[in-house]
Amino acid sequence: MSIILDISKVDMVFPTPKGDFTALKDVDLQIKKGEFISLIGHSGCGKSTVLNIVACLHKATKGGVLLNNKEVTEPGPERAVVFQNHSLLPWLTCYENIELAVKRVFKNEMSPAQMTQWIEHNLNLVHMDHAKDKRPDEISGGMKQRIGIARALAMKPEVLLMDEPFGALDALTRAHMQDSLMEIQQKLNNTVIMITHDVDEAVLLSDRIVMMTNGPAATIGEILEVNLPHPRDRLALAENPEYNRLRSAVLTFLYEKQRKIEVIPTATPKQKQSDVA
Repeated sequence: MSIILDISKVDMVFPTPKGDFTALKDVDLQIKKGEFISLIGHSGCGKSTVLNIVACLHKATKGGVLLNNKEVTEPGPERAVVFQNHSLLPWLTCYENIELAVKRVFKNEMSPAQMTQWIEHNLNLVHMDHAKDKRPDEISGGMKQRIGIARALAMKPEVLLMDEPFGALDALTRAHMQDSLMEIQQKLNNTVIMITHDVDEAVLLSDRIVMMTNGPAATIGEILEVNLPHPRDRLALAENPEYNRLRSAVLTFLYEKQRKIEVIPTATPKQKQSDVA
């Protein structure tokens, strides 16, 4: 498979009142067409910053991003983003939320009939054709995320960027969404970069797991190849030795190699006296 996305020697420095803060240092990652990449690491390790640089919501301080050997300099539909919050417009129906994106991207390329067919195709893809006339407040959280994914896919992105898309869902809904995402990715062969804090999710979905070191100056610590065959069945994988080895490798990186110690402030003697008073 050819390289579709090249994140090349990226640094990200943010100015703060106390001086410059280096969020990312020398992040270098090449992604092949059709790969599913998970970014995982502790909070504050720069996962979302990497995603935002690929989406051009941030501009890297140093280095850059190439898509099909061309530098990306502004946001575009070829890099569609799905956030943890579905970001649907509440006054529009599910169909109309997708239609808004399709009209913006393909207004000069599709006839009204072709647009209707394409929108309905993407609703079917996420199994939401039955709810196309409902507004976001009339459907569940998982259904809203399905519409958010359909809206992103309807823009025909070359790379789908997902920032903890299932983080706010209950465990059962999350499992259903993971299964749907695997089904869609197998059908479309999309290139996907997904941020997650869930180790099981990363191993289940990914071709490679990119593990980030702790910030500041976070970078890629290790990359784990996930050579489990597709399609993947979560129940069968629970007893799979390779699945458990991969899961253990990610846990070892996060909780031994990159152990994050939370500093809990302690009260001074003066504070303790005032508390008693």
